[in-house]
Amino acid sequence: MTVRRCAAALAAATAVLGGAAPAAFADGTPSPAAVPPGLYGTKDPQYDGVFRQSLAFLAQEKANVKPAEQAVAWLAGQQCADGSFMSFRADTTKACDATKLDTNATSAAVQAFVAVGGHTDAVKKGITWLKSVQQDDGGWPYTPGMGGSDANSTGIVIGALAAAGEKPAEVKSAKGGKSPFDALLTFALPCDDPTGPGAFAFQPDPKTQKLYANADASAAAVTGSLGKGLAATAGRADSKGTACEKATTPEQAAHNGAAYLAKTLAPTGFLKSAMPGATDQPDFGNTADAVVALAADGMAQQAKASADWLSKNAAAWAKENGPAAYAQLVFAADATGADPKNFGGVDLVKALNATGPAPQAAPSSAPASDSKEKKNDGISVWWFVGVCLVAGIGVGFLLSGRKKNQQL
Repeated sequence: MTVRRCAAALAAATAVLGGAAPAAFADGTPSPAAVPPGLYGTKDPQYDGVFRQSLAFLAQEKANVKPAEQAVAWLAGQQCADGSFMSFRADTTKACDATKLDTNATSAAVQAFVAVGGHTDAVKKGITWLKSVQQDDGGWPYTPGMGGSDANSTGIVIGALAAAGEKPAEVKSAKGGKSPFDALLTFALPCDDPTGPGAFAFQPDPKTQKLYANADASAAAVTGSLGKGLAATAGRADSKGTACEKATTPEQAAHNGAAYLAKTLAPTGFLKSAMPGATDQPDFGNTADAVVALAADGMAQQAKASADWLSKNAAAWAKENGPAAYAQLVFAADATGADPKNFGGVDLVKALNATGPAPQAAPSSAPASDSKEKKNDGISVWWFVGVCLVAGIGVGFLLSGRKKNQQL
């Protein structure tokens, strides 16, 4: 999501405490100095290559920017024979590792290909694979065959289905006949839950099967429950305020989840980091995802308040974290009616474009004065990956930020 909410398979990663990426990995994946041509960002793509590339395309589409053919070809080359995607394939001449197939990366790539256009076969293959690994409860896990469905993965898959022209409510499991919306409702907390009334959990606690409120999962599940994707736009005004109601439909669950996010954001304007020992540190990525979720649900006032906070405080974070971070801020700006080319004085689109190959076309609406804007050279999302690792996610939204600690 995330990235959304995020974006890569962090479950197999070594814990990282800080922003520096290791020079190389034991399995031979490239070091930051060997990032493949065509890929956005400058640091090791092992855990988020496909996800950050996909988010970049989605954000560029918002600004009427057409990515370089080289960049699109890189993403197309990452697709596995069965239509799925790994977080990153270092050697595309080799068959994909079935234990590393990634529903989040696949869903993000599908949405990106729809935005870019002209990749119907890639979209169809991706959707076919996603349907083939749908679980009995109607949802999806991060990696098929490894754990149960989770709210983040199910939410982002819904976005892919919707982008591809499918009707998510009609995509049902072979056994049980459950839809993705059925799965999301099982992650929704009741209004009297002490950990977060109306919130969504990532998934049940593996030991107790209890649900615990999770802000990252709530953002992903709200947009998913509304049938929207990573770059969701503003929805019709939600007249229910922040009151929680018994949820028996996806729309009611989305309202409750948005109400939980609005209340959580209200005191400071941001969501707090899940990093141990940093409870008061802002989580910029999850805050951006929450802004999109609030706007999608129609809570425009609450969404704008946090978008304004991001415009004043997120520039350094985005510059450090690169393409996916810039994309998330573009989504937040777009969903709240802000100008992504002047978001707190930063041209997010220009900065995003600078992290990869020069686009085929500049934003058609960009004024000549844009050339005077200060250029922000984004780097990559490794810092975020480190946060995700420490927090115990398997990424996502942000990114593969989608396996958050269940009790956040």
